[in-house]
Amino acid sequence: MATSSPDHATDPAPARRGSVRIAWAVMALMSVLVASVSSRYVLGIGTVPGIVAANRFFDPWLALHAAAAASALLVGPFQFLASIRARYPGLHRWAGRVYVAACLTGGVAGIWLAIGVSTGAVARYGFLALAIIWLVSTALALRAVLKRDFAGHRRWMIRSFALTLAAVTLRIYLPTALFAGIDPTAAYPAIAWLCWVPNLAAAELYLSLISGRHGSPRRSAISITNIIT
Repeated sequence: MATSSPDHATDPAPARRGSVRIAWAVMALMSVLVASVSSRYVLGIGTVPGIVAANRFFDPWLALHAAAAASALLVGPFQFLASIRARYPGLHRWAGRVYVAACLTGGVAGIWLAIGVSTGAVARYGFLALAIIWLVSTALALRAVLKRDFAGHRRWMIRSFALTLAAVTLRIYLPTALFAGIDPTAAYPAIAWLCWVPNLAAAELYLSLISGRHGSPRRSAISITNIIT
């Protein structure tokens, strides 16, 4: 009677791959949902929350920011699929151009919106830091791929998308604050930082752990995105 190899039975790789696939699916679903909801700012559907409408640079920067961020959210998750990169490299490159253009546009609009916030300096600097670091990480990812440094490109894209996901985490924290009975105006300064700092810290921790496991930054950067097939 055939028996399973002990090494195969105790190999954590299949479980790790399964966990990563589940995490990717949740991330992709939430990205698409938030992108769909954000489109109402572009289409002018529904009412605008007072805390958003109070922004000094609401018009035209909010619609531009919402359109760009929604585009990045729709495209970003699928750039991590190794199967798409392998089978359709042209599609991956064009989708990457859309993602980069969306992030750069959204980041510039985000700077103006950060300056115009009505909830004080802490919120202003939180959103301003997010917009600037989002721009820088995306620009560095673009520079790396133009230099054919694909490992560096993937690492910077992971950071960039962690910041893109601030649009998702922002929409988790706001209703959480409301549910906890906290005035959104009072919660906004903290949320301006919480929506992106933990995301970026998680991305850095993930990159660090994979790098330490494999001993090579180049191999680690490749393994992160190739684990989803």
